Amino acid sequence: MGKIKLSPSMMCADIAKLKETLSLFEKYEIDYMHIDVMDGVFVPNIMLGTDYCRRLRDLTDIPLDIHLIIVDPETKIAWFDPKPGEYVSVHAESTKHLHRATQTIKATGAKALAALNPSTPLSAVEYILEDIDGVLIMSVNPGFAGQKIIPETLRKISELRAIADERGLKDFVIQVDGNVSFDYIKPLVDAGADFLVLGTSSIFTKELTLEEAILKTKELY
Repeated sequence: MGKIKLSPSMMCADIAKLKETLSLFEKYEIDYMHIDVMDGVFVPNIMLGTDYCRRLRDLTDIPLDIHLIIVDPETKIAWFDPKPGEYVSVHAESTKHLHRATQTIKATGAKALAALNPSTPLSAVEYILEDIDGVLIMSVNPGFAGQKIIPETLRKISELRAIADERGLKDFVIQVDGNVSFDYIKPLVDAGADFLVLGTSSIFTKELTLEEAILKTKELY
């Protein structure tokens, strides 16, 4: 497991303070910005889209980490114009052609993750692990911020890390998304996660300034 990657969830960011937020991200070398794209079909919510991604790229060089929480993602990947070095995640539950979807991502030069809902077993990605760059494990049911983490997530991460290590997948990342709070950051990293999506329970908490929250987050792993 390599360097821990941090990816703040931009649907939790204060849009009125976006330039200030991006300036702090650059100052503290935040790795990625997590973009939740929701269609109101795969999940009961609608969130961030193509124009938001384009504007963020105009404002900062921090790469995007695009999470497609939508049906039939393989038909819409090109809409987001993925760039080399960025990550794009597609849900195993959202498509009949997960391998095709992830390979469509990789053809753009971006890195492909397969995302799994909390109740979806690791067996759903067993036969494509060598063909993707990692797995996004949802620790809450996708759709809304502020949910409590599902404790079984830790065991799921640990089991996936063991499988990746056994297969010699040295650059394989395990991203975790959903209530990655100050209390859970270290346990998640200890279990094998190395790519953390941060929201209202950590980096965008109301109890601390954004700068204080970033510093506290970096102290915990």
